[in-house]
Amino acid sequence: MDIPALLTSAGMNIGISVGMFSLYSILRKQPLNVRVYFGQRVAQGRTRSDDICIQKFVPSASWILKAWQATEEDIFASGGIDAVVFLRIVVFSIRIFAIATILCTFLVLPLNYFGQGMQQAEDTTPMDLLTIGNVGEGSRWLWAHCFTLYVISACACTLLYFEYKNIAKMRMEQVNRFPARPSNFTVLVRGIPWSSVESYSESVGKFFSNYYASSYISHQIVYRFGAVQQLMEDAEKMYKVMTTVPGTDKQCCEPNSEKCGLCGGKSKSFKMVGRESGNELTSRNMDDELREKESEAALVFFRSRYDALVVAHTIQSADPMLWVTELAPEPRDVYWQNLCVPYNLLWIRKISVFIASIVFSILFLLPTTFVQGLTKIQHLQYAFPFLKRVSDKNYINLITGYLPSLVLTVFLTIVPPLMMLFSTLEGAVSRSVRKRSACVKVLIFMFWNVYFSNILSGSWIERMGKLTVTSPKDLATLLAELIPKQASFFMTYVMTSGWTGLSCELLQPVPLIGNWLFKCVLMKEEDFVRPVTFSFHTEVTRVLLFGLLGFTFCILAPLILPFLLIYFCFAFLVYRNQIMNVYYVKYQTDGSYWPLAHNATIFSLILTQVVAGILFGMKKSSSASTSTIPLIICTALFNVFCKNRFLPLFKNRAIQVAIEMDRDDEKTGKLQEIVEKLPEGYNQFELCEDPTTQPKQEEEPKSKKDSNESLKDLEIEKPGSPSGEEQPSPLKLEPEPEPKIVSIN
Repeated sequence: MDIPALLTSAGMNIGISVGMFSLYSILRKQPLNVRVYFGQRVAQGRTRSDDICIQKFVPSASWILKAWQATEEDIFASGGIDAVVFLRIVVFSIRIFAIATILCTFLVLPLNYFGQGMQQAEDTTPMDLLTIGNVGEGSRWLWAHCFTLYVISACACTLLYFEYKNIAKMRMEQVNRFPARPSNFTVLVRGIPWSSVESYSESVGKFFSNYYASSYISHQIVYRFGAVQQLMEDAEKMYKVMTTVPGTDKQCCEPNSEKCGLCGGKSKSFKMVGRESGNELTSRNMDDELREKESEAALVFFRSRYDALVVAHTIQSADPMLWVTELAPEPRDVYWQNLCVPYNLLWIRKISVFIASIVFSILFLLPTTFVQGLTKIQHLQYAFPFLKRVSDKNYINLITGYLPSLVLTVFLTIVPPLMMLFSTLEGAVSRSVRKRSACVKVLIFMFWNVYFSNILSGSWIERMGKLTVTSPKDLATLLAELIPKQASFFMTYVMTSGWTGLSCELLQPVPLIGNWLFKCVLMKEEDFVRPVTFSFHTEVTRVLLFGLLGFTFCILAPLILPFLLIYFCFAFLVYRNQIMNVYYVKYQTDGSYWPLAHNATIFSLILTQVVAGILFGMKKSSSASTSTIPLIICTALFNVFCKNRFLPLFKNRAIQVAIEMDRDDEKTGKLQEIVEKLPEGYNQFELCEDPTTQPKQEEEPKSKKDSNESLKDLEIEKPGSPSGEEQPSPLKLEPEPEPKIVSIN
């Protein structure tokens, strides 16, 4: 890709982004779009619409100022700890790539440009002169690249350490802040053995009353639940009700009357079943029906947090596939449909999903190769002569510059929903685990299909024109040789998926158009916009993918760094605005996205160091190549240290903390009160019937310690602020007395 194509793509994306930002600043002021752009504030009863005035139709940047002035406590009050952690990932990216941009722009980029190592190459483009490929073999300037790599790696590891430490502390404080969570006392039991003598519920009660008599309180069996099954059961109930009407024999219609069309009688004599007879029939068959719906899973309640932790982390039977225990998710976080899946079938589901993911990744190579073919039409002219007509047109810069990244972005829109479906089929028992699993799958897919596949397919297209074949020993150096040549394509991808993607995130086109059609065309009074949660599995992966691009290209093709830095700065403002105004919190992972971000960053660093070491060797600078080996080892050791020091805090709960909390609650008399309310929290039929009902607010501890710390105790006096776990839904919200009114202008 040459410079005119890059400038064409930049002009298209800048124009679209500026236009959508300006349109958003106007549309957000219109009363019709309040629920689109202020869904969370509407849920909290904190918005108002001013009278129509000229200012509502003039673009403004007031939302940028409000997003900038918001504190971390405000973000926590609106989006919870996961929103804070996500913005910490963005802030980390801003810090490290600001350092990388300064170093590489003023040190590495001039050395690349004046390297004069590609003067005699035939297919050299002006963009190639700005990469490390232009540095001559054996040049002393390669030590500047090596020094820059050391500085960036050291700064990245330092920032990662402090962020990991702070977020781990924040997670511990989040657990201590809400000690009355039902999940602290509840254990999920799966793989309950079947018995022909007793039901699953009786087996659970007998087992835990026998082995945990002093700590076991009660249990709640999980019933099979599903939309198709519910329709079948409703139809069966209706059939029974219609065929067993009290006071009738075999005929339901009186003789000598008009026929009703069902049994030969008259329509006037058809007898409807009353509410009393239906209730009587339901109560008579309730026990039998519930017993038939029992699944091999149950929620078991214990008297203390310590007892629940001990049961959750121990093997209950000699057969590890029976009586499998783990800490239960929060009530609003439970994914009830997957609790009904037999535990011994989960491994089949996981293998099937793994195979399906591999097949989908292989099939996605087709659009990836097509995208690279658009960027390298000149190289395809040898195999397809008719493409010469296209390459001679005036719009070739649009085809090779803007169109490839747009096509790839459109194809990638199907990836997050599909990976969410795969995570559901795997059998995740909570919505937060399902979304995090989808985030991992999307991240792996993006790293392979967006990064590696584009580099390899682009290499294949280039070499196909020259009819050259690489030997197996060249495969190790192929990646290092071709990464700098793909820098221009990834620049356009950052602008299209990043800059334009942020403007689409801000504008919310699908809810906006749907709300307009619903209200203005169909003339409906009810609201079209439903409550939505933040798409961590989409946005986290985009930020980490851009982080991979930034690290791998920082010394190879530094020109991409300013584009990335602009994206991260705008992402910081856009996501803060969306978290405070649009998205509501239903469940939390308590910051579990940070270990994923940490691992992705370490992978990016090590990949950068390996590629740089290979390139230094190809440039016949053995000393610079050898110097990267200690850097790789130190980065790997740093990762091991962080895993041993901080990762256990994200996987397990400390027994010491649980015992201290139990003792404090027992002294104050709160423990018994908490235990008595446990069965009320996990009401499967209520939660499955309407999963968007307003959750109960958790009670915060009255005693506050270290109030001067930033997030030690987030005492935020805001109406409708989430309790660190859940956010009230807009559907069934009762307004609080005298809410604080905030204008949407």
